[in-house]
Amino acid sequence: MGRSFVVEADGGSRGNPGPAGYGAVVLDPQTGETLAEAAEYIGVATNNVAEYKGLIAGLRAAHALAPDATVHVRMDSKLVVEQMSGRWKIKHPDMKPLAAEAATVFPRVRVTYEWIPREKNKHADRLANEAMDAGKKGKQWEPSASEADLAAAEPRVVGDAAARAAKARAALGRAAAAPEPLTLPEASEAEPVTAPAVGWGAAADLGAPTTFVLLRHGETALTPEKRFSGSGGSDPELSAVGRRQAQAVATTLAARGTVQEIVSSPLRRCRETADVVAARLGLDVRVEEGLRETDFGAWEGLTFAEVRERYPADLDAWLASPKAAPTGGGESFASVARRVSTARDKLIARCAGRTVLVVTHVTPVKTLVRLALGAPPESLFRMELSAASLSAVAYYADGNASLRLLNDTSHLR
Repeated sequence: MGRSFVVEADGGSRGNPGPAGYGAVVLDPQTGETLAEAAEYIGVATNNVAEYKGLIAGLRAAHALAPDATVHVRMDSKLVVEQMSGRWKIKHPDMKPLAAEAATVFPRVRVTYEWIPREKNKHADRLANEAMDAGKKGKQWEPSASEADLAAAEPRVVGDAAARAAKARAALGRAAAAPEPLTLPEASEAEPVTAPAVGWGAAADLGAPTTFVLLRHGETALTPEKRFSGSGGSDPELSAVGRRQAQAVATTLAARGTVQEIVSSPLRRCRETADVVAARLGLDVRVEEGLRETDFGAWEGLTFAEVRERYPADLDAWLASPKAAPTGGGESFASVARRVSTARDKLIARCAGRTVLVVTHVTPVKTLVRLALGAPPESLFRMELSAASLSAVAYYADGNASLRLLNDTSHLR
C-alpha cells in the first residue's frame, strides 16, 4: 500500500489581478513533518489562478515523493475545494484547464479535499507571500531563504524545525518541475491573502475589499465626434466599433476571472456593453439608476466648441463651479456626485468583499475615482477616460479606498 500525504496549498494576488504567487507544503499525516515545500512568483495573475497553481505544485511535489500515494488536500479556498471535490460546477471555460491539470497528477480516487480557515493554512500562506516578496524584488523564491516552516510551526509538528526545513528543500529540488503556462480562470470567490496596507504603516487585516471594476461603455456614433452625450439626450446605441470593444472587454475580463457581479447604468449604451460581457461570463446584469450619466440639458449632442459659441457664460460657470448646471436645466457635478456616492454605498453594502463590474459613463467613473482619492471637483477635468476603458477602486472595511487602475485600454490594442 502506498504512502499517505497531506498537501496544504495557497495562493495570493496583491491586487487581484496583481503580482501573484503560490505556496504548497507536503506533510506527513502522522507526525506533521514537512516533507516538501514549493513556492513560485507567477507574475500578474488573479487570486484563483495562484490558488490553483499552488494546488498543482503541491500535488506534483507529493507525486515526486511517492507516485502511488494517497493525498488529502487542505486549502482555505472554498472555490478550489468545492470545484475539485465535484460539488460545484466549473462554469467558466477558462477555469476548466486548471482543474483538469490538477486532476491528472494523481488518480481522482486517491485525492480528497478539505476546506480549512486561513489561520490553519499558515505554512502555505507564508510560502505564497515569500514568493510574492521575491517577485517584488525581481527574483524568484529560493528554498534556502525560506522561513515558512519555522514561522508556521504548530504543536502538531514534531522534531527539529531546521532539520525538517532542510529535508523539505532537498525534496523540493527533486520535485521541481518546469513552469506551466499561465491560464486565467473565472472567480466566483475573491480571497486576497493579504489586503494592501491603507496608508503608511497600516497593519490591520481588513479582509477582502469590495472592488469596483469600472467600465466605460463602448463607442456610440457620438463618441468619436466628442459630443455631449448624457442622460437627457437621444440615448444612442453602440456603434459597430463599440460592439467590437465590448467583445474585447468581455474576453479580457473572462481571462482575468475576477468579476462576480455586474451592474449597469440604465442607458442603452451601457446595458448593451454590460450584456455582451455578461453573456461571456455567464452572469446577470442588475440596473442601477444612480449610475446614469449627467444630464447635460441644452448641451446634449453638441461639441464643446458649439457650447462655447452658443452658451459661453454658462460654460464658464460650469467649468468654474461643481454647483453650476448646464444650460436648460441640466445636472451639476455636485448633484451627480451625490447620487453616484449613494449608488456606491448601496453596492458596497450589498456586495461586501466581492468584485463588481460597474458599467457606466465618463462622469460617474471620474466621480468614483475622485471621491476615492479625496481629490477636488476640478480633478474631473484632469482625467482621460477612453471608451471601453477599465479602471478599478477597492473599498476597505475601515472606510478607506484605493485606486488600483485608471483608463486601461490595453485590451483594445
